[in-house]
Amino acid sequence: MDISTINWLAVVVAGISAFALGAVWYAPSVFGKAWLADNMLTNEEVAAGSKGKIFGFTFFFSVLMSVNLAMFLADAKTDLTWGATAGFLAGIWTFSAIAIHSLFELKSWRLIFINGGYSLVGLTIMGAIIGAWR
Repeated sequence: MDISTINWLAVVVAGISAFALGAVWYAPSVFGKAWLADNMLTNEEVAAGSKGKIFGFTFFFSVLMSVNLAMFLADAKTDLTWGATAGFLAGIWTFSAIAIHSLFELKSWRLIFINGGYSLVGLTIMGAIIGAWR
């Protein structure tokens, strides 16, 4: 690992991309309604949550995931293809962790695929950005 090959601006942009993906992924017209239903939440309950805490920590953890992925991709030979592949493989890892936790929490398969799919797609995009933007 050669951290001098990491483009830190790309890492931040990759983290922001996952944050932005979440806005689309969990929109009511995409998976938001199903996500609410399977979590047995209402729009009012979600709206009552602390936006600063929720979005602040979500942004922090998105960038942290991006930094972690960048460390694995810290090689001068990394390119868009390897970045996206590594992101996809990391996504399988996180999808599996989400599935394990969700199964013990008696969550639905639909919810597992919504949350795990977000992680899989988000990490693939992050890896592509980090890999392409050397």
